[in-house]
Amino acid sequence: MKITALNEAELEESFTRASGPGGQNVNKVATRVSLRHLPTNICVTVQDSRSQAMNRQLARERLLAALQQRERQAEAAAQQKREKLRRQHAKRPAGVKRRMVEGKRHRSSIKRERRRTED
Repeated sequence: MKITALNEAELEESFTRASGPGGQNVNKVATRVSLRHLPTNICVTVQDSRSQAMNRQLARERLLAALQQRERQAEAAAQQKREKLRRQHAKRPAGVKRRMVEGKRHRSSIKRERRRTED
């Protein structure tokens, strides 16, 4: 499922007073925007601009980017899991298998020689 737009029903938006430069506007107007995506509980807070409308727009863009990043990570994890399973179930080449068996035989002969002999 590709996320291309935000569903406004799934968002919780709150406004608070921002801090930092901006003078009287920042002190009087609630320009900091906190936007939370309810299904995933991802929260984004923006106070870049002195304008609440600009901060709302930036918050939506950043939340969409965060959701898309999360989706890409989930797809990458699923791909890695599939690749790992494929490698685990792949047949070994005949030469590799032969060398493995030879190594095991050599090891068993070394262990066999360590045994005590009955007199």
